[in-house]
Amino acid sequence: MTKPAVAEGLWAWTPGRGLAPAPERTAGGRLLVADSWLLREGGVRAYARHRERFSRSCGECGGPESRRLVAFWRDVTAALPRTGAWFPRVELAAGSLELRLLLRPAPPLGAGVRLWAAGQSDPRTVPRRKGPDLDTLARVRRRAAGEGAEEAVLIAPSGTVLESATASVLWWEDDTLCLPPPRLPVLRGVTAGLVQERALRSGFRIAHRERTVAELDGREVWLVNALHGIRPVTGWLGRPMRVPPAERAGEWRAWLDSAVEPLPAD
Repeated sequence: MTKPAVAEGLWAWTPGRGLAPAPERTAGGRLLVADSWLLREGGVRAYARHRERFSRSCGECGGPESRRLVAFWRDVTAALPRTGAWFPRVELAAGSLELRLLLRPAPPLGAGVRLWAAGQSDPRTVPRRKGPDLDTLARVRRRAAGEGAEEAVLIAPSGTVLESATASVLWWEDDTLCLPPPRLPVLRGVTAGLVQERALRSGFRIAHRERTVAELDGREVWLVNALHGIRPVTGWLGRPMRVPPAERAGEWRAWLDSAVEPLPAD
């Protein structure tokens, strides 16, 4: 029986035995699939959706069969700490197809974000599946950090905004919540999906629009992901861009914070 994993580190899963600390040699390496979320005092947003996305992605790349994934998630759920702030990541390793849990303390959370707007061409090889390109995207973020930003915009060859290195890009055009069309190479964001559903319930129009970075000038732009939730862009680096007051972000952040639910009991 897997016991609560109260210490950080990499945990490898074995059918029938559950999770155990992984040998040091298994750390690192390319991932076929990964998924992560913010865990605070045993509470998570949309835990079931993260599980579904991870399981679906495993199926798309020839990963473990469904019953193994069900058992893995049962043990992961039992192992996750119910106190403290964490940023766990589930992994499917390339080659070995080993299922793992990486338990990490949550980093400091940001209420806003400075965005490098120079226009980073999308370097991903599998843009619709989280995992294979994590190392590549980490290099993009380091490059953005060298320019004084926390994140970088990824753009298509046409110049259309896709997303950032770690988050979905959403923006407002008057009372319309906008995002890139799903036909573009973008990851289906769990938290972005929650935001869109709330917009529809609240009577806001949602539109899929192709916009360049320059066309976001003067608009309220959000980066949205499972760790930070909603972060309005508070500054653009690399080109002159106007940043209006983030008039909507506060209310929506409060709503998203309220969407946290306890981890399931099993």
